[in-house]
Amino acid sequence: MARDGFYEMQARTVIERVPQVAGIAQRWAVSPYRGCAHACRGCGARAGHRRLGLDAGADFDTRIVVRPNVVERLRAELARWDGTEIAVGVGGDCYQAAEERYRLMPGVIGALASAGAAFTVYTKSALVVRDAELLARAGARVAVSIAFVDERIRRAVEPGAPSAQARLELVSALVEAGVECRVLMSPVLPLLSDAADQLAATVRRIASAGAAAVEPVVLRLPPGTREWYLRWLEEAHPQLVERYAELYDRAGLPSAGYEGRITGQIAQLCRMYGMGCGAPVAEPREPAAAQLALV
Repeated sequence: MARDGFYEMQARTVIERVPQVAGIAQRWAVSPYRGCAHACRGCGARAGHRRLGLDAGADFDTRIVVRPNVVERLRAELARWDGTEIAVGVGGDCYQAAEERYRLMPGVIGALASAGAAFTVYTKSALVVRDAELLARAGARVAVSIAFVDERIRRAVEPGAPSAQARLELVSALVEAGVECRVLMSPVLPLLSDAADQLAATVRRIASAGAAAVEPVVLRLPPGTREWYLRWLEEAHPQLVERYAELYDRAGLPSAGYEGRITGQIAQLCRMYGMGCGAPVAEPREPAAAQLALV
């Protein structure tokens, strides 16, 4: 059923594998929404829309698939969970505009907390502050995505997302509310947002906002994302297309040398500003009750 660009779909399974190409620490995720109105050109979740019979480009940005039964299914699947950390919001921002209507996240947080599951919420949206108390009580992490602080770049590649300044203020608000807050510095865009002064400005402002750590991820271009991003690149920066072809492999991963250089620069900046850098150490929790691992 479609409602103003929201398409309700009953999910059979909600805890799903995170593609390795995603670059985040967690291997499993739950996403109340698929697709994202933030319309980030480099979003690695775009291919998921193809499996729903939608396209990975404009449909991903405008046809948001809602899973109204996500809490019910999540509780059932967590009854067999082994305590491995879960990411929330990988298939689409879990606090995008659809959440204002459907309010699925309080139930998701409650289900994860009741099961004793460790989890990290990924978002760009200030709506997460609504649930700050729930997140703090659950011992959850929130990872706010801030890849760069240049508004010209943000308007070009994240046209529906809040400004970098708004997200920096969000980090401060979450820290003040007692929520452990990291910054997912993703995606760093080759030849567009990777200059030394750009990286330094971004890390400096993240540190000033009070983030506990930075998790850098260089742009990934898996199928679905690759076509949409490169189409934009050909229009906006045609001189860079050949360099991108040299930089990325067929799986959509950047060359190890380039990625290592960029993440190394960011790690050095983080040390300078007294922040942690890199993926958090996985700390599986004991399940709330005797359970079997999900296979």
